[in-house]
Amino acid sequence: MLDLSALVPVDLHYQVSKLLSDYVECIDDDRLEEWPQLFVEDCLYQVIARENADRGLPTSAMYCDSRGMLRDRVVALRHANIYAKHYYRHVLSNVNVKGVQDGEVLVQSNYVVLQTLVEGDTKVFNAGKYLDRIVATPDGLRFKRKVVVFDTYRIPNLLVTPL
Repeated sequence: MLDLSALVPVDLHYQVSKLLSDYVECIDDDRLEEWPQLFVEDCLYQVIARENADRGLPTSAMYCDSRGMLRDRVVALRHANIYAKHYYRHVLSNVNVKGVQDGEVLVQSNYVVLQTLVEGDTKVFNAGKYLDRIVATPDGLRFKRKVVVFDTYRIPNLLVTPL
């Protein structure tokens, strides 16, 4: 297992950036069945509006508190939800490793998600920041907590695919 305390900052930043890249690649390449494997079993994934996050209000657009719930989300997306066929493309920036606390790497980064409808234009779908707590596991770094705080005032259509 990766020893977080033994990593020099540049190596830790690389490992964190690699996990973030794997995360958005799973979504952008529609390999959503692989997406839950980037989290530990006892995880939190929350997509919340900035207004709610700033006010400490818990209401979220998406909330999953285990890897099993993430898998259920993917199954529902594949088999139960009806939505226009679309593609996402994430742009990540400002990956800031804030430090290591109690065995967790604290990270903040920015994202923009472009959405292309199969029979339509490409538009900015969502923008905001990721607030991550990442831990070392025998399989490498994994998300313990991923809070997606979106700045976009209104999501123009159903949020079915993870951000």
